[in-house]
Amino acid sequence: MISVRLCLALAATLALAGCASVPSTPPVASTTPGTAAVAPKLLLVSIDGLRADMLDRGITPNLSRIVDGGVRARWMTPSYPSLTFPNHYTLVTGLRPDHHGIIHNSMHADDLGTFRLSRPEAVTDARWWGGEPIWVGAEKAGVRTATWSWPGSEAAIQGIRPSQWRVYDGTVPLDERVDQVLGWISRSDAQAPRLVTLYMEQVDHAGHDNGPESPEYTAAVVAVDAAVGRLLDGLHARGLDQTTNVIVVSDHGMAGVPEGHTIAVEDMVDPSIAKDVSVGQSIGFAPRPGQQAAAEKILLGAHPHYDCWTRQTLPARWAYGRNPRVPPIVCQMHEGWNALSRASIAKRMPGNRGSHGYDNALPSMRAVFIARGPSFKQGQVLPGFDNVDVYPLLARLLGIPAAPNDGNAQTLLPALR
Repeated sequence: MISVRLCLALAATLALAGCASVPSTPPVASTTPGTAAVAPKLLLVSIDGLRADMLDRGITPNLSRIVDGGVRARWMTPSYPSLTFPNHYTLVTGLRPDHHGIIHNSMHADDLGTFRLSRPEAVTDARWWGGEPIWVGAEKAGVRTATWSWPGSEAAIQGIRPSQWRVYDGTVPLDERVDQVLGWISRSDAQAPRLVTLYMEQVDHAGHDNGPESPEYTAAVVAVDAAVGRLLDGLHARGLDQTTNVIVVSDHGMAGVPEGHTIAVEDMVDPSIAKDVSVGQSIGFAPRPGQQAAAEKILLGAHPHYDCWTRQTLPARWAYGRNPRVPPIVCQMHEGWNALSRASIAKRMPGNRGSHGYDNALPSMRAVFIARGPSFKQGQVLPGFDNVDVYPLLARLLGIPAAPNDGNAQTLLPALR
């Protein structure tokens, strides 16, 4: 682990300047007789909301091609909170959300205002994004990159964007996304990217709308698996499968939320006493001026469907609460329960649903990690590990210096040749 505790001043900018980085071991070049060494390319794919146990349902033959020809972790533990933006950014920085600053999908900072996924002016503002994502480190080292809408890649972090990048557009079909990624990774000119990322959200959406045991969730998994198959077939047809490392991850799992398992945040505490900063599963409250004691009296402690702490007293295993963007009071919903505004509840259609954002140690929150390629062993099964350990692996595979991070570079060495 490269400690960031002594390097990070947890100001709003979460600057990482001044910390020493540790060089990665360059990747082993792939060669054939009579040809020059070729540095392997790296393709990083995210399937948002894919729970680890879905690989064992017999419905993912193409993901199984990666497992059979490479390595698989039994599971990957997301960072707290087990939400999309915090964990996608952890995967590419190796930093806990408390350190990189994307502490929730929805948050507030006095100097920057409000961050929400639906606000492009916030998502593209580099001041929200601390740390050094893998594409920034790669570009600084002269390694070209291309990203299909990985969270964070739409902002010019440290003034740097990927050489090629796409703004998120959920209307773009999976096949079109795959074909663009194949076009990027097939390039052989001086500007050809060696790191390419791809993001797919369909499984997460189906899980939220219908629950993880629904036919709709299964159908979404099957559809995304077919897209992975198109990707693998495309690499093979272009002669790139032997020179490309492919890593497939998810950001978190998914738990079922039965109908009726939603409470109103207004019933947790009167809005005149505390304002809700974030809702869903990890709920943040900011007491109104002069209402700190009243808010704490009402909220702190155990409740039938949730538990609340001050940010200073959150469970240590979450490594969460030191960042000033974390609200003063955090309430964690129990698995299978949501908290939303009364207005949002009134608009919801009846039926079972799904959510994540629960305690990251729960089996339902476990994420996926599988990989294959010239740098990976075949048939290797790894024990569960924390997702901060992915970033040091990415830096090693690209042969670039790893920025300061919370990961353990030794964790995934057994997966490598």
